[in-house]
Amino acid sequence: MSMTGVLRPGHVQIRVMDMGEALTHYKERLGLQETDRDASGRVYLKGWDERDWFSVVLREADEPGMDFMAFKVDSVDTLRRLEGRVREFGCNVETIPAGELNHCGERVRFDSPTGHTFELYAEKDYKGTQMGLLNPDPWHEECLKGMQAQRFDHCLLYGDDLDGTIKLFTEVLGFKEAEQVYDGDLQIGTFLTCGMKAHDLAVIRHTEKNKFHHASFLLGSWEDVLRAADIIGRYKMSLDIGPTRHGITRGRTIYFFDPSGNRNEVFAGDYTYYPDYEPITWTADELGGAIFYHNQTLNERFLTVVT
Repeated sequence: MSMTGVLRPGHVQIRVMDMGEALTHYKERLGLQETDRDASGRVYLKGWDERDWFSVVLREADEPGMDFMAFKVDSVDTLRRLEGRVREFGCNVETIPAGELNHCGERVRFDSPTGHTFELYAEKDYKGTQMGLLNPDPWHEECLKGMQAQRFDHCLLYGDDLDGTIKLFTEVLGFKEAEQVYDGDLQIGTFLTCGMKAHDLAVIRHTEKNKFHHASFLLGSWEDVLRAADIIGRYKMSLDIGPTRHGITRGRTIYFFDPSGNRNEVFAGDYTYYPDYEPITWTADELGGAIFYHNQTLNERFLTVVT
């Protein structure tokens, strides 16, 4: 449910160093569905319950990381309005013509104070699900594979000018802060939402610009998170941490790495956010439980390894 004209996270383009290994990871292990490839070699994927043509784009490159994250808006009029607002804010703005990404309309690309590249778009082709829209079954067995990721859900990013990026997303794009983390008077983390989820984007203060912590995918239940852990063990995938629960957002979660070193999360459960809610605040002395609620202990690799 959009409160601002920004509907939801729409897609993320991730750099991978070996496309073959990456496709085994994202299709066979995570369970995403391949929906297209383009002339530049990019591969398009979506979760089994997503309706638009794609939500993940993989691009082969010499180093891992995130090229950009995009949000879908509710109309072309909103796209034009928000394009003007990000220009007024001082972002470097570029218009990407329709078709540069297959099945996607015109995109408005802009940078952020933390150095990340974001995009807005209003139109993307409809792909649908195997269940269809008329008297649909809840799921079809042929669309479930691996961890059975339902959809791309959010990203967590690291960057230096956290205050500036919070201002961009709250004052320009209309996002709300559902949760925030403070070390004394210094804000070190924000969890931003454009709808009724606990977060659509999270950003952590960091010494370097433009760092990618993880892309996250929704599962159906805690049992599905445990099942994902079994798949990680069976295929000897690189586990980061979990299964466990976050204090922040309450998500039940597990983290692992793709073959290029990009961190992924699959999770289930959070809470419903309403726009009249005041943000939840976490303090640095309780950060262990805020991040990993069960053992209340920080994990150095989780905090410092980014791409």
